[in-house]
Amino acid sequence: MPDPEQIAIDVRGAVKRYGDFVALKTISLSIMDNEFFTLLGPSGCGKTTLLRMIAGFEDVTEGAIYLFDEEIETLPPNKRPVNTVFQNYALFPHMTVLDNVAFGLEMRGASRPEARTRAAEMLELVQLGAFAARKPAQLSGGQQQRVALARALAPRPKVLLLDEPLSALDLKLRKAMQLELKHLQRETGITFIFVTHDQEEALTMSDRIAVMSAGELQQLGSPSDIYERPANMFVADFIGETNLLDVSVDRVDADGATCHLGGGHVLRGVAGDGVQAGAQVHLSIRPERLFMSETPVAADGLRGQVRENIFVGTDITTIVQLDDGPDFVVRTSNSDRGNKRIFDPGTAVFVNMEQGAARLLTG
Repeated sequence: MPDPEQIAIDVRGAVKRYGDFVALKTISLSIMDNEFFTLLGPSGCGKTTLLRMIAGFEDVTEGAIYLFDEEIETLPPNKRPVNTVFQNYALFPHMTVLDNVAFGLEMRGASRPEARTRAAEMLELVQLGAFAARKPAQLSGGQQQRVALARALAPRPKVLLLDEPLSALDLKLRKAMQLELKHLQRETGITFIFVTHDQEEALTMSDRIAVMSAGELQQLGSPSDIYERPANMFVADFIGETNLLDVSVDRVDADGATCHLGGGHVLRGVAGDGVQAGAQVHLSIRPERLFMSETPVAADGLRGQVRENIFVGTDITTIVQLDDGPDFVVRTSNSDRGNKRIFDPGTAVFVNMEQGAARLLTG
């Protein structure tokens, strides 16, 4: 159990209903102090609803939310030691960048000199000190986003909430801002709670990720846990790319499970909780954990034929049609290094997997 003093946000059995519709179904999770924590899921999964409940913009129907072991349900949003950065940065167009950051501090009772001094410090933190006298319209989208961050950080919140703040930026700028956000979080020591539907964004920045679907928590763990050891079929399919296959379990032992799929193909997989002999389950294998060869390198090599090679820059994606079985996606690095080979369409190959690559999922 984590030390209660190290828990920034503790969500205990939180439920949110809108009439008969249940948006959140008994969510319980703890977010640690000085953690970059991400709520990840598709649109409508409840992640923004949970963020708004933490901020105080939505009431909790059942359960409770604690901030540093104090219940905050009765506190209005302006009394909670949290701040929010929204998708729409909502900067005042008639004010300078410095005044935009200082305005909230003055509304909280700071003197004008104090507010402007603190605002200048925050602009330096986000590397915009030289832009203090400009108006928002004179800034790029990424610069406006950093002004919004400076404004949210200025009051020294204990927790910063970020509701898909990078969604309006182009791909290259988004990637740059991902690194900047993580750097800011480490430098300030503030707990960041980030909402996104972008899996790569979550994997890049997060200390831990909560994957949500249909108002329920599907899995909570580190990026590597979520990616390499998905708890169920939804997580495996939603996070990155994977081969999801329907298989029958022949036997289960201490080292895993032996299963088969169509065409008489037999393979071994890591067995999750609840996997039993005779069960029909799903098997997940990441494309980059597979490689092709002209002869099998292990007993569980799968026979097939190359159907198509797709060049995607850093990688080459190969579609392999298994003999009397499903298609397999194999991803090979676009590099001469290593022993992974690319084969022309029509070539008969064996698809081989790295040790522990296949995982059996019951849900």
